[in-house]
Amino acid sequence: MDEERTGAWWGRRAWALLSAVRERAPLVQCITNLVSMDIAANALTAAGASPAMLHCLREIPDFTPRCHAVYINVGTLSEDWLPSMRAAASAGRPWVLDPVAAAASGFRMEACLELLALRPAVVRGNASEILALATRSDSSTSFKGVDSSHDSGEALQAAKALAWSSGAVIAVSGAVDFITDGEQVLSASNGVAMMQKITATGCAVTALIAAFVGADPSDALAAAACALAIFGLAGEIGMESAKGPASLRMHLIDALYGLDEQTVTSGVKIALLP
Repeated sequence: MDEERTGAWWGRRAWALLSAVRERAPLVQCITNLVSMDIAANALTAAGASPAMLHCLREIPDFTPRCHAVYINVGTLSEDWLPSMRAAASAGRPWVLDPVAAAASGFRMEACLELLALRPAVVRGNASEILALATRSDSSTSFKGVDSSHDSGEALQAAKALAWSSGAVIAVSGAVDFITDGEQVLSASNGVAMMQKITATGCAVTALIAAFVGADPSDALAAAACALAIFGLAGEIGMESAKGPASLRMHLIDALYGLDEQTVTSGVKIALLP
């Protein structure tokens, strides 16, 4: 069996990337939604990265080129922030897009497609968001706010097509996460169902993907898969002490901070699919 298809190889890869984040403390500029700022910043800090929640257009020419990565999230999209998103995505740094509720409106879909054309390294969304982007549709009859109406597996072929057309790695979140560059497909199977009951965990894990890309921009596919698996693993550990969504949020962040080599290498569940 090819060594890269084994869980042990991916465990070592995930630990190496988390270690790189802790050692390099990549500066991640986050232009993210108002709901997610707190948990995204806390997740990045717990992992060892340095978050900057900066969205002022006038600051971007000076600040963004000094960042290791940029994270753009359209959850609370406004016309005032869209120019900042465009400018940050065009600043020459690797960047990651979270197309929250892409099908909610024509304006939102247009903004997401415009950002997608600026070549993000990774796009992370739920199945409904990825399906909407791939079909360029803002009229999905199954639109359900920020929640997905589809399983991640239903969006896999759309994700592969979107990866081909955009040049980005596409990560589809779900009970099993699928990550593809259009040719290779990885699965990441860590996590617990109660994480879906915590607002903005998806936003937080996309921020973590940006940190991993910032620490090692050479392999966005591995960065995305390992960030998803590590965040899910922290959720599994946090769930051991949690009594509900609020305490899981706290214990997840603590677990992310405390991850060690043995836990990561033995606990992440990543596979290269045939």
